[in-house]
Amino acid sequence: MAERVKQMLASPIQLADEVSKTAEEAHSFKQDCIELKRQTDKLAALLRQAARASGGLYERPTGRITEEINQVLGKALVLVTKCRRNAMLKRVFTITSTTAFRKMNFLLDSSIGDVTWLLNVSASGEERADHLGLPPIATNDPMLGLIWEQIARLHTGSSPEEKADAAASLVSLAQDNERNGKLIVEEGGIGPLLKLIKEGTVEGQEAAAKAIGKLGKDPERVRQIIQEGVCSVFAKVLKDGGPMKVQSMVAWALSELVSNDPDSQEHFAQSGIIRSLVGHLAFETVPDHSKYTVGAKAMTIQSVVNLAAKDNNRLTQPQPQPQTPPQPQPQLQPHALLLHNNSDNSDSPNPQHDNGTKYTTRRDIGMPSLSGLNLKGKEAEDPLVKASMKAEAARALWKLAKDNIKTCKSITESKALLCFAILLEKGKGEVQYNSAMAVMEIAAVAE
Repeated sequence: MAERVKQMLASPIQLADEVSKTAEEAHSFKQDCIELKRQTDKLAALLRQAARASGGLYERPTGRITEEINQVLGKALVLVTKCRRNAMLKRVFTITSTTAFRKMNFLLDSSIGDVTWLLNVSASGEERADHLGLPPIATNDPMLGLIWEQIARLHTGSSPEEKADAAASLVSLAQDNERNGKLIVEEGGIGPLLKLIKEGTVEGQEAAAKAIGKLGKDPERVRQIIQEGVCSVFAKVLKDGGPMKVQSMVAWALSELVSNDPDSQEHFAQSGIIRSLVGHLAFETVPDHSKYTVGAKAMTIQSVVNLAAKDNNRLTQPQPQPQTPPQPQPQLQPHALLLHNNSDNSDSPNPQHDNGTKYTTRRDIGMPSLSGLNLKGKEAEDPLVKASMKAEAARALWKLAKDNIKTCKSITESKALLCFAILLEKGKGEVQYNSAMAVMEIAAVAE
């Protein structure tokens, strides 16, 4: 990035030197040319200062500002060229007035203000002024200047709290405003937001994840966000642990991105994110995975239906009349049938059901175990946060499964159906609804 910024600054520096040299050779409007040269030299000094600090400059406004300065200096060069001795004949046919010099000085003053603002906004937190104001280039578009300032704070904020505040400001700017969201993406806001998710405080991570979800409002922007590496960042957060409220917000943002661009399903699935989501769904949902786990071939959509049917048939078959009145058999729910069948055989040295279905332990199949997930200490999380995490994980799996055969297969092979069955019966509110929608999407694909 530093090399690109240096290349941007090289052209206006060279042009400013040429304007200054030409102004020294003026034979008419000498006083005006001297003032113009003074302004140009001041601008050149600021540009050289920016070039020395190119590694810390915010690239997007640098490009806009240098492009504007090139146009201003080009006009200044034309103006001072008319004042040289060998241009006297041209002056007969070209009107040059003091008004033209006043206008040019105003433009140069605006360029000086732009570069001063750029150096200020790109400075580290301790060196940055408290009130940056708007750069002259953004006078006609104040929102652009505000967005630049917040993204610059993400880059160079002096404290994690400042960066978290900048991310929260971007959330507010993107909220229900399509143009602001588009500008944030176009002006390079995604990169520092993803960096904040990886390295920030809990508040910063949460605000950055929320901003990502708010910004992915259409397929084009989602593709840009994916190109910035959001899949790997989200996968790492969901797998490696950290505060559950951050993971919940990441799962929500993932759902938003996939909802607005179904083509992104494959990108997220390839990052291994499905297994992590199922692990969060299974956490404290299935009480003892080692006892209540079925073989890899048993836990598919069709096997759940078949198993439920067989157990209902077995329960309704005529039984020999015992000496004492029999106790009524309860009708078991689909997830209870699975647990019931496993527990019937858990003490057997060769666990084989009379219908030929073999049951295995968790280590044989890779259940939505919590293997591969860092869930240490999650039991102590706030129950509301855990409920939110489970609801968002179910919602993310629902969105990933929609009209996608490959993803649905991955979800069913990860043993998520057992979790959904339990949550459909025992869950409440959002987690129950999202689980039902996920099962409906899988069933629709299965048809």
